[in-house]
This record gives sequence, C-alpha cells and structure tokens, in this order.
Amino acid sequence: MSRILIVITSHDRLGETGQKTGFWLEELASPYYVFVDAGAEVTLASIKGGEPPLDPKSHLPESQTESTQRFMADEEAKTRLQNTVAIADINAEDYDAIFLSGGHGTMWDFPNSVELTQTLEAFDRDGKVIAAVCHAPAALVAVKSASGEPLVKGRTITAFTDSEERAVQLESVVPFLLETRLRDLGSNFKAEADFAPHVEEDGLLISGQNPASSELAAERVLQRCRDRN
Repeated sequence: MSRILIVITSHDRLGETGQKTGFWLEELASPYYVFVDAGAEVTLASIKGGEPPLDPKSHLPESQTESTQRFMADEEAKTRLQNTVAIADINAEDYDAIFLSGGHGTMWDFPNSVELTQTLEAFDRDGKVIAAVCHAPAALVAVKSASGEPLVKGRTITAFTDSEERAVQLESVVPFLLETRLRDLGSNFKAEADFAPHVEEDGLLISGQNPASSELAAERVLQRCRDRN
C-alpha cells in the first residue's frame, strides 16, 4: 500500500485585492480519489494545519466536476480536510510520495515555508516521488538538490503558465510569475495550450500545468509508486 502525503496551502488572501483565495478544490478532490480508490494510505497536510482555506471561485457551479461534487458530499473526506496535519509535524520517512495541491494561495506560503522546503528536500534525498500541480510548483523554487543547485535546474517541468495567469487577470497580483521563475532557475519548462491537460515527468518529479491536469498527474504518481514497489 502506497503512503501518499497531499499538501495544501494555508494562505487565504489574494495579494492586496481584498479577495479570498486558498486551495483549488479540483486539485485536491481528483488526486484524493485517484489515491484513495487505488487503496493508497493518504494523509492531508497543510502549512499551518487545521482547516485550510478553500478558494471560493473553485466552488462555483462552473468549476464543479464529478470529483469535487463527490468530495463535498463525502463526510469522511471533509472531516479529514478540517483536521489537516501541520507540515512541521510531518516526517518524510513515513511516506512514499508527496503531492502538492494547487490554488493561488500556494504562491504565497509554499515557497516561504521552511518546513515544506525541508520536507521536499528530504523526499528528493530519499529518492521518493515529488508531484505538484498548477500553482503548487511554487514550492519548488526554494528547494535545493543534494548538490546545492535548485532542484528544478535542468529538469523538465510544467506549471500554471504566464499566459494562463494573464488569462485570469492575476499577473500583477501574484508575488511572481511562476513560469518565469522556474525558467530563471534553469528548468526546461514545457507547456501546452492554456487550460489544456498537460503533465510532465522527469524521473521522480511529476508536474501538472493546471486544474485539468490534476487527475492525470495523480495517476502518474500512483504508477511511479507501483514501479518502486
């Protein structure tokens, strides 16, 4: 049985706009059920622990999917979400893979969490699967490999693109443009059309471009875990 850690943002403010943000429901719900339905042991964690903030836009009717509807009707899943483990209380040795769930909130707290950075570096040192979708690769900008170089340097990766950020009119709100930052760190950044499903794999590093990529990215995580076992 694979042991998978899903990490969620605790940040709820969209810059200085006065609007709420947080995690994107689809990017939690779809991976959660990919893992649970396959019999994986799943732990939900967040930067601060407790109940993480849901981006209200991700719960609008036009953002709903079969997975989000299933999640919001699932009392066990919702109880687990209300009681996430703080990342500082996580021991990387207890897990086979880490999946970073996206949402705009991740742009603020993921790259600035020392505990998350250390956890990701431990996963990398131990040769375990690291996955991130949409904005969640923001966590990787602070992570170093064992050589001291940026983890993403020379690695093929994808994430929410600068074009997609402009399409949602938040390019001047986020603290940095994720695609640009990942390119500046020396990654081999690849993307498909805006909002099209797209996943990249580079060894044990798996990344998804946007919400439409979350389920596919999770399936790749499961396959990598099976390959290792």
